[in-house]
Amino acid sequence: MDYFLTEEQRLLQEIAYEIVKERIRPVRAELDEKEEFPWAIMRDLAQSDLFGIWIPKEYGGLGMGILENCLVVEQLARGCIGIATTFAASGLGAYPIVLFGSDELKRKYLPPIARGEKLAAFALTEPGAGSDVSAIRTRAVRVGDEYILNGTKQWITNGGEADIYSVFAITDPSKGPRGASCFVVEKGDPGFFFGKKEKKLGIRTSATRELVFNDCRIPRSRLIGKEGLGFIIAMKTFDKSRPGIGALGVGLAQEALDISVEYARKRIQFGKPIISFQVIQHKIADMAMKIEAARALIYSAARYLDTKADAPDASKIAAMCKVFASDVAVQVALEAVQVLGGYGYMRDYPVEKLLRDSKILQIYEGTNEIQRNIIGQELNKEYGRIKESFIR
Repeated sequence: MDYFLTEEQRLLQEIAYEIVKERIRPVRAELDEKEEFPWAIMRDLAQSDLFGIWIPKEYGGLGMGILENCLVVEQLARGCIGIATTFAASGLGAYPIVLFGSDELKRKYLPPIARGEKLAAFALTEPGAGSDVSAIRTRAVRVGDEYILNGTKQWITNGGEADIYSVFAITDPSKGPRGASCFVVEKGDPGFFFGKKEKKLGIRTSATRELVFNDCRIPRSRLIGKEGLGFIIAMKTFDKSRPGIGALGVGLAQEALDISVEYARKRIQFGKPIISFQVIQHKIADMAMKIEAARALIYSAARYLDTKADAPDASKIAAMCKVFASDVAVQVALEAVQVLGGYGYMRDYPVEKLLRDSKILQIYEGTNEIQRNIIGQELNKEYGRIKESFIR
């Protein structure tokens, strides 16, 4: 389908896909097997100026939006969503600074992130606070011109590899979620340590670690926004980033479909290619329809969110992108394994990895169950405001 992309947007797709063909596909199986962080590919992405897509021009970026970010991560996901997640997670970590940081914080941290010289990470999840963000226990106590952080963050993407962390901590326990704040913590700050690197089902080249704060002292100037804005900062960030998770799902699903069609055209059974059998045609037809529907939703939603930054239904739209496309990714990857049969179950073929990788899309940045809660709650509010029936 023609999504009426600009020449510049198509160029971004081409650059990202060229990196996929030349640099990612040849090494994705090896990186997955060794669980090796993809520093060499991160440098390729940096040299291509892709890290600066969504960072404002005045801070060294390209000043683009959610759509352009989705276009790039979709292509990268065709190669490996572990690598694409590493790239996207740096954007997730920087978004709080972009959206709420002071000019001082932006000038200090955004230019090196835009150049790809430093990776960022987003630190919200804790051992006892996953879907229930209000349950975070990491504390930040102000002492003079410093904050002292104590607590633990769990399952942090880019943990240990990133240099810049957006960390959420409680500054006023009496206020519940409204007592949370967000801070910039740097790798190497006194009292800031890393736990073990997690061993995962999929996205094994992506680093996932525990963060430990033991009397970690940071300057007061590292507070993002104001005290008590932490919960709002996190939710506004997710409104920007969740369409990107959907784009990861579309890219992975597209790769699974491409491999399935290519295999079905070559695999001979009963004297003819298996793609000539109706059952296989129906499988790949359903795969293709789901992918195109997910892509149409994400591109349309990204354009909407780029043009209406403060839209009252932003959370609902972002959640829809994440849920629908990630569910499609899992469904399509599973069907790809079935199309390839025994070969699909073997590590010699990439669909086995695609299936393992796909599952995380339904879990991170808010489980799909939580996203459905968000969608349902927002619909309840919307229809509660409607005074008369209407046709959309």
